[in-house]
Amino acid sequence: MKENFKRTIAFLFFLLAGIVLGTVIARVCSGVPYLGWLAYDMSVGIDTGAPVILDLIVFKLAFGFTLSVNAAQIICVIAALIAYNKTCKGL
Repeated sequence: MKENFKRTIAFLFFLLAGIVLGTVIARVCSGVPYLGWLAYDMSVGIDTGAPVILDLIVFKLAFGFTLSVNAAQIICVIAALIAYNKTCKGL
């Protein structure tokens, strides 16, 4: 049980590190001429500027969700998963 918990925490750490590092790289490379493609992103979801609203007279619920992924994040997440597989074999 403890081994699974350690592996799950390590997996989440590597995944989060890949996402954050990819975001930083994309922001840094957005103005660089030959590395600007790393900042290319795609957004999917319900726009938070115009969310879906459920009005139940007593209260209103607003639903909005946007997922934005860029090229640098994809590369960094793949690299993080490879690093996870190489480093966490003994856990």
